Amino acid sequence: VQLVESGGGLVQAGGSLRLSCAASGFTFGDYAIGWFRQAPGKEREGVSCISRSAGITYYADSVKGRFTLASVNAKNTVYLQMNRMKPEDTAVYYCAADRRSWLCESGLDEYDYWGQGTQVTVSS
Repeated sequence: VQLVESGGGLVQAGGSLRLSCAASGFTFGDYAIGWFRQAPGKEREGVSCISRSAGITYYADSVKGRFTLASVNAKNTVYLQMNRMKPEDTAVYYCAADRRSWLCESGLDEYDYWGQGTQVTVSS
């Protein structure tokens, strides 16, 4: 199983970025795919998650209305579109995968598989 994130970078407050999580080595539609972030000195935070098999799409309150998750099964890729970004969105963003769909709405970071992370910095 391999997860590779891309799309991070520097953006001004109010701007947008789109992160990608390319997955391989497993049946994409059978897994929950979550996005997490970790800012310096803070705990890892669940941002969003999708589980096609369970029909779940989850957003943390901190990003609801600004971030949108989309998955493309044909490309085994999940995208996190981040709009109206704020300095507090600055963090390393990770995607993760797990067969347990219930993890999607839990916000827990007990996923079996993780990507290497991509840095997102929002300047004020």
